[in-house]
Amino acid sequence: MQKYFWAWVGCVLAFLSVLLGAFGAHFLKARLNAEMFAIFETGVNYHQYHALAMVAVGSLEAREIAQTKLFRVGLGLLLVGIVLFSGSLYVLAFTGVKELGVVTPVGGAAFLASWVCLALVFLLHGRAEARQSVT
Repeated sequence: MQKYFWAWVGCVLAFLSVLLGAFGAHFLKARLNAEMFAIFETGVNYHQYHALAMVAVGSLEAREIAQTKLFRVGLGLLLVGIVLFSGSLYVLAFTGVKELGVVTPVGGAAFLASWVCLALVFLLHGRAEARQSVT
């Protein structure tokens, strides 16, 4: 995999979140009812937060900490979370099909799992560094 791949993916996703936010503010606000617009905004917000997180964490890819499978899984789960959580909210806002809302919690679970994976990576790496500095 290319160096800084996940940071690049995060940048692309952040760009898309800004594009979607502007599209919502300038085009959708007058076309969606308040409930559907709020749903769309929630999707954009979570999309943007996690895209920026992917840029920040993905920028560590060249370091030793990023050479673990758990690191790559954590970043992959951020991507899955954006697609499922924000994507399902976008589709719900556009279509009004509330049954699509069952996908949203799966995306939320992917976000949570990604943060657990990444927290473990940093915790385990910190412990390993502490052991090395003692010896």
